[in-house]
Amino acid sequence: MSDTRNDHHPDSLKQAASHLRATGRIAGARWCPSPNFGARPEGTSVSLLVVHNISLPPEQFGGPHIENFFCNCLDTSVHPYFETIAGLKVSAHALIRRDGSVVQFVSCLDRAWHAGRSSFQGRDECNDYSIGIELEGADEIPYTESQYRALARLARMIMAAWPEITPRRVAGHSDIAPGRKTDPGPAFAWSHFRSLLSTEEET
Repeated sequence: MSDTRNDHHPDSLKQAASHLRATGRIAGARWCPSPNFGARPEGTSVSLLVVHNISLPPEQFGGPHIENFFCNCLDTSVHPYFETIAGLKVSAHALIRRDGSVVQFVSCLDRAWHAGRSSFQGRDECNDYSIGIELEGADEIPYTESQYRALARLARMIMAAWPEITPRRVAGHSDIAPGRKTDPGPAFAWSHFRSLLSTEEET
């Protein structure tokens, strides 16, 4: 996010959460709209946060490829791997880059296409009621401290906007699609993230 010096201030968090709840837009995030979204089912409340990872090409960071992929304009001639995902239409609400900067693709009021076939605590179709956050990363490569801190700030904002999302309702893609998905992978330090989340909650 662009300037996080006041992120711990209760009024700052409250204002950002209120803006998010009203507009679906994340304060400080760069807007890069994806066409891959739809309306949430009528009457559905947002109650789950899902953490993913993505890197294009796999295990390579930087460049425009993730944004191009989510916006259906990925040049498949750039890398052989891209041919294997040609035609897929997916998205996430936001991406946290390696430097902690945030790019938003879909309004949090809408249904992003990030989870696929999925279930959390016996409830299927997680896309309907979740917010999906991608970390630029790979299962076996350590994430950056900037990413952990950005994710903790963003999670606090989301939980303030939608109180049904509690720390117990923050899950990995592998948790909601076991056997099919592995991200954010063993490199993601859940204990560290939850420690940061708890510390920021108490600040």
